[in-house]
Amino acid sequence: MHSDISTALPIYQTITVHLNQIITGQASAIRKLLAAFASGGHVLLEDLPGTGKTTLAKALAQLVQLDFQRIQFTPDLLPSDILGLSIFDQRDHSFHFHQGPVFTDILLADEINRASPRAQSALLEAMGEKQVSLDGVKHELDDLFFVIATQNPIDFHGTYPLPEAQMDRFAMRFSLGYVTPEEEVNILSSQSTKNIAPCVNRQDIQRLRQAVQAIRVSEELKRYIVDIVTATRSTAGILMGASPRASLSLMKTAQALALFDEQLFVLPEHIQEIAVSVIAHRLKIDSQARFNGITSEHLVEEIVRKLPVPI
Repeated sequence: MHSDISTALPIYQTITVHLNQIITGQASAIRKLLAAFASGGHVLLEDLPGTGKTTLAKALAQLVQLDFQRIQFTPDLLPSDILGLSIFDQRDHSFHFHQGPVFTDILLADEINRASPRAQSALLEAMGEKQVSLDGVKHELDDLFFVIATQNPIDFHGTYPLPEAQMDRFAMRFSLGYVTPEEEVNILSSQSTKNIAPCVNRQDIQRLRQAVQAIRVSEELKRYIVDIVTATRSTAGILMGASPRASLSLMKTAQALALFDEQLFVLPEHIQEIAVSVIAHRLKIDSQARFNGITSEHLVEEIVRKLPVPI
């Protein structure tokens, strides 16, 4: 156990140092992104234009020696543009499957809510089961398959909100926010994401994920996780609570945070740190609560605050 952490921790630290050099003033967002990446979950970055969502995704892909594809989601995007299609070859009178950009390790789904629900749904199976079914044939995706999707929350013209089933596929949703004026000055002087040399490889990431899985979670903390998620199903103002998938994501990302903090086991603080980012986007709030200015983030914060913490 100690050897797993001693070999995996430098991998996380190396990626973190390089990302912090590229993306100034976003230490918290980088920590969350790497927690999802190390635990095998997918991420939805939702923030204002120009805050660095795409830059962060591209920087991670360049630092990690894995295959990377980017899809710019637009209203005319088709499922075949994502998954691929079978083309008839007249030479041998048979169909040959041509893989789409989803067959990669890290996929950037840029402005995912710009595409139609038909195109959005093309990612459901890939994100949930790491496979693609076309023409009755299942095509396996890589074990390290990781989706980073971005969307802008303020421009609703010409967009299609992600349905609940799609939102539930994302382990985490968080924003970057604006940096301080001093950090923005540093951004003007910093290097771009061009020609960034990889600092870790596929074996390093596999080793990191294995170490995360080895982090111990006590039965009391497992119950604490379930209590938080279950509370969303009975809280006033919430029409649809979080699913068991939220409990699993919360546990896995908490394990990653524990590893990052050089802990052999998860602490309640790790669960509390990540609860809003893991749970809030899965909730459906009723119209009266929204009218009163109540957000899903606020409701999750209240649940975490009120629930007794295991000692």
